[in-house]
Amino acid sequence: MASDLLIRGARIIDGTGAPWFLGDVQISDGRIASIGPSLRAEGSNTLDADGRYLAPGFIDAHCHDDLICLREPERVEKAVQGVTTVVVGNCSFSLYPTAPQSADLLRQHFSGLLGETATDEVFDSFAAYRDELHRRGTALNLVSLVGHAALRLAVMGYERRPATAEEVAKMQAMLAHQLADGAAGLSLGLVYPPSAYADRAELIALAETVKAHGKILAAHIRSYEGGLIASTDEFLDLLRTSNAAGLLSHLQSAGRPNWGNVPNVIERLESARRDGIDVSFDMYPYPAGSSYVLQLLPPEAQEGGLDALRAQLRDPQGREALRRAVEEGSADPHAAQSKIVLIGWGNVRVSGTSNPNLKRFEGKSMVDAAAEEGISPFDLMVRFIEEDAGQTAIVMFQLHEDDLHAACTHRLHMVGSDGLPRPGTKPHPRAYGTFPRVAGRLQREHAWFSLEDAVRRMTSVAAQRFSLSDRGLVRPGMVADLVLFDEGIDDRATFDSPTELAAGVQHVWVAGEAIVADGRVTGQRPGRMLGN
Repeated sequence: MASDLLIRGARIIDGTGAPWFLGDVQISDGRIASIGPSLRAEGSNTLDADGRYLAPGFIDAHCHDDLICLREPERVEKAVQGVTTVVVGNCSFSLYPTAPQSADLLRQHFSGLLGETATDEVFDSFAAYRDELHRRGTALNLVSLVGHAALRLAVMGYERRPATAEEVAKMQAMLAHQLADGAAGLSLGLVYPPSAYADRAELIALAETVKAHGKILAAHIRSYEGGLIASTDEFLDLLRTSNAAGLLSHLQSAGRPNWGNVPNVIERLESARRDGIDVSFDMYPYPAGSSYVLQLLPPEAQEGGLDALRAQLRDPQGREALRRAVEEGSADPHAAQSKIVLIGWGNVRVSGTSNPNLKRFEGKSMVDAAAEEGISPFDLMVRFIEEDAGQTAIVMFQLHEDDLHAACTHRLHMVGSDGLPRPGTKPHPRAYGTFPRVAGRLQREHAWFSLEDAVRRMTSVAAQRFSLSDRGLVRPGMVADLVLFDEGIDDRATFDSPTELAAGVQHVWVAGEAIVADGRVTGQRPGRMLGN
């Protein structure tokens, strides 16, 4: 149980974007009891802030910490960034729900993104996942979205076809059960099979279920490349038709031929809002993205799952057809653009493998790693699919700084790391540095926003989007999820040294209990699954 605490002499950034003010904050029974100048301690423990900044705990509006929160409950790299709440289940990847026939399929699906997932790490429901999380304990709070892929796998596996009306109804019923139990909404991953195989009728029906429960619809849209505008319009159509509130995941325009499109998308979002559509977006503050090696393939290549893909690669004609699709792209103007055609093998870096025999490739570009083996980058990719079960994580350098700036400084933006935590690998540094990067160098050295606006993007904006009515602001009565940091807050993780811990955060509280004290993780686990 958290003890009462008086924080004296802090520069309070309240999360609204208003200028900081000097004051004291009294915490009692895990909530903010009072705020003001020269408050009396009245038996509370006292902490002198020495003029450091006190802000609401940062909310990671988009990450993939579903599995790592079970395995590493202290969440060290997030805690020392000042993060107190993470939103998981994004891009159609959640650890639930399963049907008896889909548990292994979901485990395989999730393993592709985050490495080998055990049989006891996928769950039949949101409630089962929540209960296991609480049983193990967690330092951070979680908000969990239902992954569309889990619904489709449970009802129709990896079949690449429109769902029947009966199948859609089953998915709706399964989704409704999770939402009623407290899941925050539904996430789509329309570039990732099997979510990629859904048609408009299925997506509209699921969006209507989301709306009926007053939850959120988040979407990794079908394309962030040449199809970005059309994919945005597809998402806006879902929101317009269903009247659901929406969150467009990690807004970006990938590949040199497509640079410059982010302002066009933002204008579409603003126009939609003028028409009454409740939509916003998240984005991470880095020019590179991260995913898994299967994203380099066209979505249709994954029909039937990993075994079917491997069979195709073992057939000479099938393998050559896939090579052409990956390295030359499709002549069909409506087909998804090839990542490799857009950015080249040299801009794809191996960041994580599950097979220890492949660890030596981590941190190297596909070109350099393939040259060491005396094979082509495509053949190396095939090797990862064969020997690493498609679980190889990659970093893709594909974005332009101007587009990144346009997204991250727009009023509809909130901060999400999109981190893919895989211990023992060389992940994208965003998992270790996103929040100090926004509060530190981007506001301090690059003047992308004021410190108060940076904090707003990391706190109240996400709290509002996910209906966290008692978090995201420094106000009396709010839950005491707080972070105390100094002027030198900084991200130290780089693409070459991606697991360096952030600096400048001294104290972090979740519901009034310290999970970081004097810059050190305490090991306490006061976090909960949030939901209603």
